[in-house]
This record gives sequence, C-alpha cells and structure tokens, in this order.
Amino acid sequence: MATSATVPPAGTAPETRGPDIARIQRRTLRLLFGTQIIGGIGTTIGISVGALLAASLVGTAVSGVAQSAAVVGGALLAVPVTRIMNARGRRPGLAVAYLTGALGGILVVLAAVTGWTPLLFLGMLLFGGGSAANLQARYTAVDLAEPARRGRQLSLVVWATTIGAVAAPNFASLADGFTIDLGLPALSGPFAFSAVAFVVAAVVLSVFLRPDPLLTARRVAADRTPEPAATTDRPGKARGGGMRAALRVVSALPAARLGIAAVAVGHLVMVGVMSMTPVRLGESHGHDTVLRVVGIVLSVHIAGMYALSPVVGWLTDRLGRRAVILGGVALLLAACAVAGTAGHDTFRLTLGLALLGLGWSGTMVAGSTLLSESVPADVRPAAQGLSDLTMGLAGAAAGAISGFVVEWVGYPVLNLLAAVAVVPLVALALRPIPDRATTEGA
Repeated sequence: MATSATVPPAGTAPETRGPDIARIQRRTLRLLFGTQIIGGIGTTIGISVGALLAASLVGTAVSGVAQSAAVVGGALLAVPVTRIMNARGRRPGLAVAYLTGALGGILVVLAAVTGWTPLLFLGMLLFGGGSAANLQARYTAVDLAEPARRGRQLSLVVWATTIGAVAAPNFASLADGFTIDLGLPALSGPFAFSAVAFVVAAVVLSVFLRPDPLLTARRVAADRTPEPAATTDRPGKARGGGMRAALRVVSALPAARLGIAAVAVGHLVMVGVMSMTPVRLGESHGHDTVLRVVGIVLSVHIAGMYALSPVVGWLTDRLGRRAVILGGVALLLAACAVAGTAGHDTFRLTLGLALLGLGWSGTMVAGSTLLSESVPADVRPAAQGLSDLTMGLAGAAAGAISGFVVEWVGYPVLNLLAAVAVVPLVALALRPIPDRATTEGA
C-alpha cells in the first residue's frame, strides 16, 4: 500500500508512516513528561524564594523588578531558542534554554554571596531559560500529535510540571538550610539546586530526544502538497524569516491573535498577583515560618496551574478553544476578587492563588492549542516563539510594576488592576472567528 497521505494543514500529525509516527510521539511524550518534572523542580524552587531574596538585597519595591527579570529572560530567550529550533530542531533548542537557566542560577548564588545587585539582575535574567524550556516543551508535544488529541497531549506535558513544581517550594527550606550549613547566604540555596536540575534536564534531552519530533514532522510534511493557507509567496522564506514572518501571519489570522492574547493576558495576571503574594505573606509571618507558609501557598497555586491541565486539555478538545479561554478568564477574575479582599488571611490568599492557577491553566492550554492549529506549518515554531515572547514581556511588565503598586497603594489595588487587564481579552474572545483553521476547535 502507498505510504503517503494528505496531512491536515494546521499542524496535525502526519498520516504517513502511521505506526512509526505514533511510536515516536509516545516516546517523545514520555521523555518530555520526565524532563518537565525535573525542569519544574528547577524553575519553581528558585522562583519560590526569588522575591524574598531580591527584597533582602534591593528592597520590596525593586524586588518586583528583579523577579520580573526572570520572566523577561524567558521571553527574550524565546527568540534565539526559536531560531535554533528552526535550524536544528527541538532538541538543541531545549538544551540551550535549560543550560542558560543553570548559568543564571549560579549567578544568582554569586550575587547573594557578593551582594552585587547587577549580578542578581543578570542571574535572574538568565534563570528565565528554565521557564523558556518548560514552555517550549508544550509545543514539542504537538509536533506529531493527532488532530483530535492536540489539546490533551499539550496539556499532558503541562501537567507533568505539577509533580516537580508542586513539591519544589516545600524543598526550598531544606535546600536553604543545607546550603547555609555550607556557608552560602540565606535564600540562595534554592537557586543552586535549580542549576543542578536544569543541567540534568539538558543532558537527558540531548541524549534521548531522538529522532527530533519537529524535524520528523517536517520531513513527513515535505511529502505532501504545499499548504494553500500560507500567507507568503515563499513558504521556505517564511520558515527562515523568524519573528517578523510569524508576526505577519499571526496578524492576518483572528484565531492566532486570540490564542496569543489569551496566553499573554493570563500570564500577565498570574505573574502580577503571584509575584507579590510571598511579600504579602511576609508582612504577617516571621522569617522562621514564612518560607514554610510561602511553600504551602505556592504549592496550592502551582497545583491549580498544572494538576488539572489534562482536564483542561480534554475540555479544550471537547468544548472548543474559545469556551475554555472564557472559562479561564472567569476564574482569573474570581481569583483577583478573593485574593484582593483576603487581607492577611492565609487561607483566603491560598484560595485566591488556587483560582489564579486554574484560570492561567485555561488560558494557557486553550490559547496555545488554538495558536498551534491556526498557523501554517512553515511558520509554526516562529509563531510559537512569538507567543512565548509576548507572554513573557506581558508577565515581566506585570512583575516589574507589581512591586511599586504594592509599595505605593497596596496588594488589594494590585488585584483590582489585574482584573481590569482581563477586560480586553473578554472582548476579543467574544468576537466571531471566521477562520477555517479553527472551525473544529473554536
């Protein structure tokens, strides 16, 4: 029998060599699942104390800027990582991102030792490489995914982060105590452990992510008829055109715009509120208990972000991308209302952070799936990188401003402003999407 078949145009798994493709996809998902656990530990154990470390070195107001440096780093790294993936595949791109995060963790530790503020900001900037790798992994999961399972397989990789990320904040106190005994300053130890985790993830991916899923998808796609939906006269050039080509394509597709907006706005609200919650908790808890309290609260928050993501992915495939985006928006608004009126009630802050994580999950999973299926294959990695860049810059802006907002007008006003930021996304999501690529999912 012939081994070639038409591949759906919006990034679905090729139908050719079905058993081989299915086997590669299963192996890829298993590997991503494991490295997401490791990467989740690395990212979260550092971020959980990042604001506290920054506040101890540069003050509360500027701590938000230092914390947001990691978000900026993750966003900016999306550009070179995307270029590496376009040229050489997912494997080297993910490895470079993780190794950059490891270098950042080491620099943060050195900043705590020396007290040199510029080194802290540089370290936090590079530390964002861990987040960049974790985020790009979700797109790796759908390179060879079947059409009806895109949302679920993307969400499965997002969910894998739960295992490491939920436990990681509670390890922060142990890591801190261990490294203090070794002579390192307080709050720097978690970043040392993060660096080790990132190196392990990079090595595992470099050795075992073979064949590369993106390169495999491209080889199979080369056997089919070129996509009529490409928005450039030279699809090959679009692939090499990077972010500019992706921006032109996304600008022309309403579904792609909604996907990017959902991811960016959800991340903006999440980062803005989450980054200042440890500082809020620090106002009512002493140093001997604050790390444990922050660990519990952030564990619940991260569980909200990741633990139910398979359910969110199933709903995304079942109900449609836009419906889940709107559900995520509703949860974000509820989170701002609960956290903003919680005062110093730890239970209500925890509930607000749990709702915040659930809302983020809805906008992230549905938005990422909608974007991936809405753009032509030749610009898909660049469009995904553009989404992560936009998301990161939005989150960085929220993180940078959040410290000043809390310092000047308080934590409740921060939540109010975060809720207001969701309004434009509601308007965009309620508009019709007359795009052929999203009729099955929107």
